[in-house]
Amino acid sequence: MAAAPSRSRRSVLAVPASNPRFIEKARGLAADAFFLDLEDAVAPSEKDRAREAAVAALNEGGWGGRTRTVRVNDLGTAWTYRDVVAVVEGAGADLDCLVLPKVTEAAHVRWLDLLLTQIERATGLEPGRIGIEAQIEDARGLATVDAIAAASPRLETLVFGPADYMASMNMRTLTVGGQPPGYGADAYHYVLMRILTAARANDLQAIDGPYLQVRDVEGFRASAGRTAGLGYDGKWVLHPAQVEAANEVYAPDQADYDRAERILDAYEHATTVERRGAVMLGDEMLDEASRKMALVIAAKGRAAGLRRTPES
Repeated sequence: MAAAPSRSRRSVLAVPASNPRFIEKARGLAADAFFLDLEDAVAPSEKDRAREAAVAALNEGGWGGRTRTVRVNDLGTAWTYRDVVAVVEGAGADLDCLVLPKVTEAAHVRWLDLLLTQIERATGLEPGRIGIEAQIEDARGLATVDAIAAASPRLETLVFGPADYMASMNMRTLTVGGQPPGYGADAYHYVLMRILTAARANDLQAIDGPYLQVRDVEGFRASAGRTAGLGYDGKWVLHPAQVEAANEVYAPDQADYDRAERILDAYEHATTVERRGAVMLGDEMLDEASRKMALVIAAKGRAAGLRRTPES
């Protein structure tokens, strides 16, 4: 099984491809990744122009080390195949991933994989380099999420789409991500864990969907903290104020990162030099399970650009 993708996606910025001002502003934000949106953020009459704008924005560059992504329209529309062909033929060398929304079965991912392979071969691009991110947005997608997660070696992430999911479940609330009245527990815990489990079983990243109250930064932090605590890798962001919060919430704090690196060092020394399977670090006994837990925190810290605090 291939290793999980190493791209950092603590903050994934949504950018309407039809809005030049938003595209230009996005270049200066500290988001780990972005997607130029051809789907919900673009009116039907603007789809063709949005494709052209997305190609131009990718080719013009200026994105630094961010993961460069485009969200195409879903397969229930007349636009999807044209989105893929136009974007990959026009800017495939400057594209990292495509987001496929409203995925309800593994065949949707396989279709995109096959089309990408054909375009790559026809245009001289490296076959298999462009990744896929699959959005799980309704009951059908959640019911088949295990098959979706295993559908293609191109797949890098599963993304939760809360608004469409809530509609598909007939939830009695108009607040995206809000708890429906009359239900005393977390209405989203099952779906979040279901997506996360499918992702981890296939070495994929798991990304939480957006928080629409863009000026409520504390509400965003609370929403992000819930999924970060479960193990999610990041969250979609819709506003510059959310970028910094997401980068902070989905990265380990410095003390935890330093401790994880010390655990890895101590365990490696014990097993390779002293040839012991367990070791004491202060008052804590470490074993192989400790190493695996430390690897998770260390990997997240390294992806976030953290550096070890020098020891005195």
